[in-house]
Amino acid sequence: MSTHPGSLVLETELKKILNDALKTTAIEEAFAGFILHSQEDEKNKILCCIEAFTNYWRTLSSDQHELAMDFYVSYLYKQKHTQRIKLLCDMLKSIAEKNVVPSKLVCEVLLRSPNLDYKNSELWCQTFQVIHRIIGSVDYKGCRDVLKTILERLETVPKTVNVSACKQLESAAKVVHYILDRNNCLSPSYIVVNEIKKLFPGDIPQGHWIHGDTLSNFVDSFRPTANMVSITARPSLLPVVGYSNIAGNSWKLDPQLLTFQLKGLLPFEKEQTMQQIDLVRYVLQQPYSRDVICSMLGLNKAQKKRCEILEEELVDLVVVAMERSEKEDGSQELTVASEMLWQHLSSQIIIFVLFQFASFPHMVKTLHQKLSGRNLRKGRDHLMWVLLQFIAGSIKKNPLSEFTPVPKLFDLLYPEQEPLPIPDFSQPSCTHRMAMACIWIHLSWKAQTENKTLQRPVPASLTKQLEFLQQASKSAQQLPLTDFRIALLCNAFSTNQELFSKPVSVLYASVYIVGKNTVPMPGSCVASVPTAPLPLNFLDSLTIHARMSLIHHISNKVVSHSRPNMAPNIGLSPALVETYSRLLVYIEIESLGIKGFISQILPKVCEHNAWGILHTMLELFSFRLHHVQPHFRVSLLTYLHTINKMTQSNHNQLFQCIESTALRIITGLGSAEVQPQLSRFLQDPKQLLSSDSEELNRALVLTLARAMHVTGSETLSGNWCKDILATLFSNTPHNWATHTLHCFPSALQQFFHDNQATAENRSFLKKTVEDEYRKWKGMTNDADIMTHFMQSQPPLFLCLVWKMLLDTERMRPVTIKILERIGPRALASHIRTFADFLVYEFSTSAGGQHVNKCIETLNDMVWKLNLVTLDRLVLSLALRSHEGNEAQVCFFIVQLLLLKPSEFRNRVNEFIKEAPSDHWTQSDWHNKHINYHRKFPEKFFYEGLLEQTGAKLSTPQHYLPIYFSNVCLRFLPVFDILIHRFLELPPVSKSLETLLDHLGGLYKFHDQPVTYLYNTLHYYEKRLRHAERPLLKRKLISAIIGAQKGIKPPGWCLSLAYLDYINRTGDDVTWEPEHEYYVKIIGRLVDTIAGKIPSPFPAMDWRFNEFPNPTAHALYVSCVELMALPGTGETVGNALLDVVLKSPAEVPHDDVMSWMNAVALVITALPECYWKVINDKILEVLSTDIPSVKTAFSGDHSLDRIFSVYNFSGSHASHTELMCSYVLALTHAVWHHSNIGQLTLLPPFLRDHVKPIVQTEEQFLYVCHLVGPFLHRFHLERTRCLLEIAVELYEMLQTVDQSSTQIVHADTISDFLYHIKYMFTGDSIKGDAERVIKGLRASLQKRLRFIAKGPEVTGAAPRLRRSSAHQGKKNKLILN
Repeated sequence: MSTHPGSLVLETELKKILNDALKTTAIEEAFAGFILHSQEDEKNKILCCIEAFTNYWRTLSSDQHELAMDFYVSYLYKQKHTQRIKLLCDMLKSIAEKNVVPSKLVCEVLLRSPNLDYKNSELWCQTFQVIHRIIGSVDYKGCRDVLKTILERLETVPKTVNVSACKQLESAAKVVHYILDRNNCLSPSYIVVNEIKKLFPGDIPQGHWIHGDTLSNFVDSFRPTANMVSITARPSLLPVVGYSNIAGNSWKLDPQLLTFQLKGLLPFEKEQTMQQIDLVRYVLQQPYSRDVICSMLGLNKAQKKRCEILEEELVDLVVVAMERSEKEDGSQELTVASEMLWQHLSSQIIIFVLFQFASFPHMVKTLHQKLSGRNLRKGRDHLMWVLLQFIAGSIKKNPLSEFTPVPKLFDLLYPEQEPLPIPDFSQPSCTHRMAMACIWIHLSWKAQTENKTLQRPVPASLTKQLEFLQQASKSAQQLPLTDFRIALLCNAFSTNQELFSKPVSVLYASVYIVGKNTVPMPGSCVASVPTAPLPLNFLDSLTIHARMSLIHHISNKVVSHSRPNMAPNIGLSPALVETYSRLLVYIEIESLGIKGFISQILPKVCEHNAWGILHTMLELFSFRLHHVQPHFRVSLLTYLHTINKMTQSNHNQLFQCIESTALRIITGLGSAEVQPQLSRFLQDPKQLLSSDSEELNRALVLTLARAMHVTGSETLSGNWCKDILATLFSNTPHNWATHTLHCFPSALQQFFHDNQATAENRSFLKKTVEDEYRKWKGMTNDADIMTHFMQSQPPLFLCLVWKMLLDTERMRPVTIKILERIGPRALASHIRTFADFLVYEFSTSAGGQHVNKCIETLNDMVWKLNLVTLDRLVLSLALRSHEGNEAQVCFFIVQLLLLKPSEFRNRVNEFIKEAPSDHWTQSDWHNKHINYHRKFPEKFFYEGLLEQTGAKLSTPQHYLPIYFSNVCLRFLPVFDILIHRFLELPPVSKSLETLLDHLGGLYKFHDQPVTYLYNTLHYYEKRLRHAERPLLKRKLISAIIGAQKGIKPPGWCLSLAYLDYINRTGDDVTWEPEHEYYVKIIGRLVDTIAGKIPSPFPAMDWRFNEFPNPTAHALYVSCVELMALPGTGETVGNALLDVVLKSPAEVPHDDVMSWMNAVALVITALPECYWKVINDKILEVLSTDIPSVKTAFSGDHSLDRIFSVYNFSGSHASHTELMCSYVLALTHAVWHHSNIGQLTLLPPFLRDHVKPIVQTEEQFLYVCHLVGPFLHRFHLERTRCLLEIAVELYEMLQTVDQSSTQIVHADTISDFLYHIKYMFTGDSIKGDAERVIKGLRASLQKRLRFIAKGPEVTGAAPRLRRSSAHQGKKNKLILN
């Protein structure tokens, strides 16, 4: 009690009142056991006391109330006489019931008193009688708090207390039971169960035995609600690394517990709350999964925080690899699979240890523990190779003590007492077999540099190998690179600079020799020798530290060669450039690799004005690099736009290279990469966009359209990209043809409808060209000609050149001067005008010989006079916005230009025939490259025109070295765009087929042929679904996939059934695959995800593959084949669903969720018409199956079994599953794998299709089971959809209430709605909820009465009008 003077006065006065209430006469005290008081006397006595207390209470300020009640309770607990205790307790009941004193205050003060002790039976029982009597008038939050306090009080009572305390315990348990009684509705049961789960977090509440059953039953009553918000068999649903939907919130885990991030403290099933070890391990096993793991676990490499769970999983994966190695039986499949796993593990461990997410010494110690007694030997060399990778690179910076656990692990794995043999050093495996010897050398050298000695002698088993390495180091500079001894020496001595310098100098000399020897390059250039790069298997045999030294040396060589004092006309050696490109593939050396390439090498090269080296680096990026992270690619794009504005880049060859590289980057952006990358530039879109290249900006619009469609974000608002589009349109105003606009997402359609550029008047252009041509013929002074035609608008000089060639076939020398002054950058606008002029000319042509003459002239401009390159001209033609007949004429021109003359076809055929596409395996690429250019030289500086006119360039132009590119490779991204333009216009389908017949072989060199097909078939699904277009789909597949024949191994992409289909002759496209076909397609994806050996697909080096891992490859090739089938999307979609809905024999019963996972992955990766069939299944279940379930379980308790029917996991285990539970599980899998754009269609589906069907409680509960698990995701990503779904649920409940005679599961329905309120919506839909609740039956109104009250949630979702565009707002809701 407070000793403040005011409190003493209060205590004195209150004590006087209570003493007066308890005052008795001497006779009453003497004959207390014999005097019988009448009830009337007792009542009057209490009333007098209450009146006195009430009058006094009202004189107190609100600040004094709690102090007064504290004293009252203290006074009460000092009483010994039963009658006095009862009198004071009766007074409390009365003043609380009359609202003189808040009931909540009475309960709180009673329960927190230190004098409340179960050993004082009378006081304890009377206290809980008071609480039981008045708890009904406590507000719902107060009830929750009172319950919490009671439960905490009961925990202080020993569980071993004897029977004498039963009365006390039962009095408290009675209050607990009263509060928990759902029929009393004192508080939302949802917030009560939250408090219980906080106090007793286990699956079963472990409270005092007196209320154990009560609490358990209460918590168990929430299991249906927990199931309604849980994704069916969620641990069985696995993502695909490298697929667009992996980056969302669906896969995030608690980084400490490795559990799913569930909302609400509900009694979830064990599979929902268990550690997701299998999920993390599966993802870790996938190549290129680093960023996915960081996203899943919320890891940020800038924070450098150890993640023990991740560390443990890495160790377990090493053990798995050791076990797999032990199973090797000499078969190639097992050996290759094991080697690829070790290669990947090496990369993963290095990355996560360098990020400090894992501790190296702890990992080694844990490995020692887990391998002890296992007798796993076959993988020991691989393990030591993995450890060597880290040790060699980090031992200089860390103390020797960090590595002391390694020798102990060596002792465990290498028990031999005899020296290990020297391996065959002509095989790359020798570096693994001698890894431990290399580790010992590093440890010994570290001890020497720290002036320490290792605490043990050299192991006898290593003596022979160590002696070999020491002897080999003496003659390192004489060793050849035909074996792997140099690699062994680099690995062993990379931390000893004196010994390392000798073998590494051999590597340096192998890629760059200083001297006068040169090799010829295309365009009369020369480069340093040698030409053969270091083989990939040799680079793989080097430790990361050695590779870093090599790439560092090469980077320095590139930068030093770019300095002005170096010979400007001698290029880097082809061996150095090719080796550099191979080193850039190693993600472990990213900082020196691609990151250094983008942020250091290119800026330095530009700073030194070394345009030849810049050209080389851009070629390397375009034609050699794979799996470059999107932020690096987009950073390069912005840098290219900066370079393109520089005067020095206005060089024909360099400008062409810059534009071509930018085009490749733009068109190569993955659909899921577009929005995240473009959103980085919302504040300054100019960085991302070209200031003057309409073609590049158009390509960006097309990429944006494709990305919005494929990711499903076309269903969302396009506001996020409006500023980008506005800046783009401001830079290069342009329109789109109607047939192209029809394919755009609605947001882009609306933008270009609202923003239209001034349309070109073709007839006016024709007249202007004729007028200017007359002036040309009438002018004789070169100076006047140059002055006039340099400044002419529109830019139509190429139109005049065309006219000259048509009329005279001869050109004036001044033409060269004008073209030179115009320059390649400004020439782009002339090409656009020329493209429009050509279309008009051909449209109004008489045909016949005149058309042939026109095409010959056009061909001469490209190949004979070298005025414009083919890829630039075709790109411009393909991107013009012609309508109707003019569009067909444009494509006719393109077809004639590409196919009628032989020049381009000959180049394509020769390149396909002679050039390899697997550049990483080649040692003589340069020779083939040179031979091709000798046969078909590239000319960028109007050589043909110079020869015809005898003129010379005013400024001699030097060719830049060409290492990889040619017109065929530059044409590929243009061909991609061209095919899409042809697909938009059905009348030109035959022309497209002809182009594919003649030029489709170029896709042999496409870096992403399957992805291109996937994007094409997905984006143009509506265009290709018509009856006459299956043949075109088949032609696309045949041409693009067929181009890989002889390069990729058999079975790498298409199924045998589909290969039979595309090999049919003629126009027969009548094929309806049987059920077995779809089972096989899904089955091979299931096996790939499971890591089955042998794999359904042949092993490939994923570092140089289109896809980062076999699972992504399997998913994409499956989708391409399914989209290419001749049937409709609905037919194929239903057939895919039937794989699990109608395949009990083909699908193993215990593995059904793996098959559902695969079906969901495939179907969500397909266009909308394929995956929307799941909606039809839902409607069918609601209309047919649910009523039949009710009939099957007829009787008074039919609804009691409905939750077991809907629980797929439980019913499946007991073989009692029904179609409705199958569809529920499959829908959960599909929606779990869906991106938010696809899920955004859920509210209209519920509103327009589901709500009209739902009439019964069973149907409503089924809908709750369907949507409940995805409310959390909507809350994180699309709040507007969450609110709409919640409103639809209320309105469905209203319909059900009106059409049902009884609501059996009113409590569960109420719990579910409270979950939505407290976890997600708060008061955002208060008005809609109130409107519905007021019209419900009394039992539901009573249970839901707290929903319509004022705000009980902090941080709740903001209240929004149903029409507002609030999306993606994340609000963390907590129970208050």
